[in-house]
Amino acid sequence: MDTKNMQYENGSSEEEHNKILHMRELVEKQDSTSKEYDDLTLRRFLRARDLDIDKACTMFLKYLKWRKSFVPTGSISVTEIPNHIAQNKLFMQGTDKSGRLITLVFGGKHYPNNPGGLEEFKRYVVFTLERIIARMPEGQEKFVSIADIQGWGYTNSDVRGYLAALSILQDYYPERLAKMFVVHVPYVFMAAWKMVYPFIDEKTKKKIVFVENKHLTSTLLKDIDESQLPDIYGGKLKLVPIQDS
Repeated sequence: MDTKNMQYENGSSEEEHNKILHMRELVEKQDSTSKEYDDLTLRRFLRARDLDIDKACTMFLKYLKWRKSFVPTGSISVTEIPNHIAQNKLFMQGTDKSGRLITLVFGGKHYPNNPGGLEEFKRYVVFTLERIIARMPEGQEKFVSIADIQGWGYTNSDVRGYLAALSILQDYYPERLAKMFVVHVPYVFMAAWKMVYPFIDEKTKKKIVFVENKHLTSTLLKDIDESQLPDIYGGKLKLVPIQDS
């Protein structure tokens, strides 16, 4: 029997299963709160580091330290992020053909110059990721995002914010993003994109798809049924603000 390729109920291979057990033993010696996290969580960190146990342990322990400091109560309240909630820029509704939640963010509705500054934006990013994860259908670990850049201008440019969001996603929520469609991209946006691109890890780069306007609906329909596609792209679903989802 080829045990290396044997699959467990959670989809892990024999190799992954054994490495998860080893990783758990190591991280629990370093931080007892590791016991609160299930094997799927450890597996995401392992996969993010190509099954390198030492690198995955370092990444996971860094996450635990960050979470205790940044989210000490275990969650972010909407009262902590009023300026970004008011911008009404992120929505969540429907699932793709693989059953993964669909989010939609409007880059042209993000304005970095608000009283909350960068810290409030980082809290907003964590709030949205936590809300997405909490709403994931059973058996799903990833989500799909549509980043709509229509109307984006220099007043929306926020390279510091983009880098902060990218760091949070890659360092603390690995293997959560399945795919990102970037649509309605104005030429002026590419200047900001070129500044952010070098900081995107190779795994994430492969998940980002820029879509030409003329192929927008047809491209989205390859992954998303019409019944689940937002109505602004020719689908059937109305947009639901993430705080109301």
